[in-house]
Amino acid sequence: MSDAPNKLDKTYSPQEIEARQYDRWERSGAFASDVGSNAVPYTVMMPPPNVTGSLHMGHALNHTIQDILVRWERMRGRDALWQPGTDHAGIATQMVVERQLGEQGKSRKDLGREAFVARVWEWKAESGGMITRQLRRLGDSTDWSRERFTMDEGLSAAVLKVFVELYRQGLIYKDKRLVNWDLKLETAISDLEVQPRETKGNLWYFRYPVEGEAGRFITVATTRPETMLGDTAVAVHPEDPRYIDLVGRFCVLPLVGRRIAIVADEYADPAQGSGAVKITPAHDFNDFEVGRRHGLEMISVIDLQGRINENAPEKYRGLDRFEARKLVVADMEAAELLEKVEPHTHMVPFGDRGGVPIEPLLTEQWYADAATLAKPAIEAVETGRTRFVPEAATKTYYDWMRNIQPWCISRQLWWGHRIPAWYGPDGEIFVAYDDAEAAALAEKHYGKAVPLERDPDVLDTWFSSALWPFSTLGWPEDRPEVARYYPGDVLVTGWDILFFWVARMMMMGIHFMGEVPFRTVYLHGLVRDQHGQKMSKSKGNVMDPLDLIEKYGADALRFMFASASAVGGRDVKVSDARVEGYRNFATKLWNAARFCEMNGCAPKPGFEPLFVKQTVNRWIVGKTAETGRQVDAALGEYRFNEAAAALYQFTWGTFCDWYIEFAKPVLLGDDAAAKAETQATAAWTLGRILVLLHPFMPFVTEELAEKLGYGHPHGLIRAAWPEWDDALVDAGAAAEMDWVIRFVSEIRGVRSEMNVPPGAKIEALLQGASGETLRRLDTNRDLVSRLARLETVAPLAGDPPKGAVQVVVDECTIVLPLAGVIDIAAERARLEREIGKIDGEIRKIDGKLGNEAFVAKAPREVVEEQQERREDFTATRERLQAALARLLTGDD
Repeated sequence: MSDAPNKLDKTYSPQEIEARQYDRWERSGAFASDVGSNAVPYTVMMPPPNVTGSLHMGHALNHTIQDILVRWERMRGRDALWQPGTDHAGIATQMVVERQLGEQGKSRKDLGREAFVARVWEWKAESGGMITRQLRRLGDSTDWSRERFTMDEGLSAAVLKVFVELYRQGLIYKDKRLVNWDLKLETAISDLEVQPRETKGNLWYFRYPVEGEAGRFITVATTRPETMLGDTAVAVHPEDPRYIDLVGRFCVLPLVGRRIAIVADEYADPAQGSGAVKITPAHDFNDFEVGRRHGLEMISVIDLQGRINENAPEKYRGLDRFEARKLVVADMEAAELLEKVEPHTHMVPFGDRGGVPIEPLLTEQWYADAATLAKPAIEAVETGRTRFVPEAATKTYYDWMRNIQPWCISRQLWWGHRIPAWYGPDGEIFVAYDDAEAAALAEKHYGKAVPLERDPDVLDTWFSSALWPFSTLGWPEDRPEVARYYPGDVLVTGWDILFFWVARMMMMGIHFMGEVPFRTVYLHGLVRDQHGQKMSKSKGNVMDPLDLIEKYGADALRFMFASASAVGGRDVKVSDARVEGYRNFATKLWNAARFCEMNGCAPKPGFEPLFVKQTVNRWIVGKTAETGRQVDAALGEYRFNEAAAALYQFTWGTFCDWYIEFAKPVLLGDDAAAKAETQATAAWTLGRILVLLHPFMPFVTEELAEKLGYGHPHGLIRAAWPEWDDALVDAGAAAEMDWVIRFVSEIRGVRSEMNVPPGAKIEALLQGASGETLRRLDTNRDLVSRLARLETVAPLAGDPPKGAVQVVVDECTIVLPLAGVIDIAAERARLEREIGKIDGEIRKIDGKLGNEAFVAKAPREVVEEQQERREDFTATRERLQAALARLLTGDD
């Protein structure tokens, strides 16, 4: 990259800068890790986005945080590997290709399995790289030369080895259990792929006759009448006095005539419905557990297509489950066993891809023994080998892992890793690495060669994703990358996949590598709209990060995410206005750089900030060092918002608004030595700002460093991160210039509050000023007078004049006679009117927040918005009250 400075354009244009800078980084190898390096490695594993996907707000937040960390550590001299890749996303990808076939009037079954899978690979080759191209727009400095795909040859070999080994260790097995069954896709799906939706329905109260006691019934309430055909018990609470005498007895299941037990179980809630609960173990997850506790029969009455099967009475067989519901209710009513019907709004689980209510079904699937695998993963967090940020996630992790259920790892799809199991003629299972090994195992078992049938199912997408931290490095081959980059340093991900992905990586990593996959897990919140509402197409509030990048630049979007990312995993609110605000920040930086360029503030080789003499220069050097330390401390603790705030305040406030103003008289003056020192100091400070800001805003900082001739041979991206000498901070210079800022700011605040015309010069009188204050004033009189627009500034003789406003800075009271500049009475009336308006707004909000019904029923984000508005109004009121108090004080 060239050392020769080029004149900066008048306006900052991210669209012109970003593509060019990214291309240069990538072509130069700036993102590459070096397995042979002597530097300390730093590993971050990218959560692999779906190959079907496009960049959404969650990706943009997640990748911004990762990129900040990677760029920071790379500049600190570490060998950074940010491992990229994409996930084959079994269900999502299969659906995309099936939709394409549907548009041609075909189905996957028309093609057959082999041809369909080939078609998916074709689609992946054509469209699968879209999201990685979009991640480049965001600025991802990931090592693209190492990009992996969860179904590439190497990762497939890892999946095969893990499955076979776990099976042979007894940690993978087949079992018949309840699963979330998506009737549209005809496959089991994970809990993550289930979306509860609030649905208006009914609660039907059915009366079941008690056996041996004519005229006595036990009433159960249900939202799913059709499942009663598979009831095998009624449960009551063991301490419910209404039913104690019925425990251990039987009732008769209406419409079926089956005798079913009345059992005592704490699952039954005496306060809900009738207190008695119908138990259908084959169609409800809670009922399944009750059934196992009491050894109940599990009767499945709904088939894989959602129709009533042969286990139900003949008149219902073949009916769709919802048609059967209507008929069951009608028949119960005809039998005078329908006690009542109540409208009932409840949460119904829907498949997020299929879009229909899921059916809990009893099916035979492949399972991993998650409980056994979880034990060392729990111990690893208990002993601190892996920590969670925020700490609160640790308890959530423990709660899940200590109560973990068997992990259903099979899916009834065609796209994915095919389960390496073959079945003999009698159903005997042979798990092997390939057909030949399976045939050999079968021949040994049967004593002769027999035909085998391959299991048609594929593995859950999360199974291959669980291996990501080591499979991407070349495991199971003995590769140097595995030894160097495993375990990783930090995983950045969202709370929503803490269990589905993070926990499973912990289990698999420890089991196969003997060590945790990452030392720190940083969990961020969700991205919401400006009102705190979840983004959804139905609400019409979905924002596209690519649109925001196009309008405001990637740097602005990135800095917005950093500014909003507080430890604690709080959700991030996004709006056009917030991103535009950080675009303005980039513009402010650009304009400050142009000022430096036009005033000869060029980087000076050999410049030593320790030896500057001018007070203003000693001050800015110290402030730069303090900011650098704040950024280091904040990033070290994943407090991205604090790091961003320190950089924003220093760059915009301290450097652009104050230092440049302080420096102007020197740069325009006749003292050649002071001017040269100030030019070099300004350039040094700007250079440090560019370095510190680079992980957050890489594009604009790289462009400025290049064009202003900062001479980083491999670009700013490979520049050394600064270290800060204690001697850079001059306490005396800091105290003096901070006093100037406070003095000027207080007077500017009064001018603004009192509507003093901008061009009007006013008088300032000092009361009670110490000798040090008078010395500071004398040294900086011209600066203070120019920046505060003062006609004169002098000690006060006698009492303050009438119609003056007073403000205090340290021990000194500044008296500002304004009676001749503004109408004091009119200004007092204006302030009182403004306070009155705000009082009215606060009363309205207090009325809402004091209404228990509003707080209980309103969405959380609406209540939070009202609370935030009250805080804003309160702060404004306090500011106006202070202004009014100052005005009254001066007039009394």
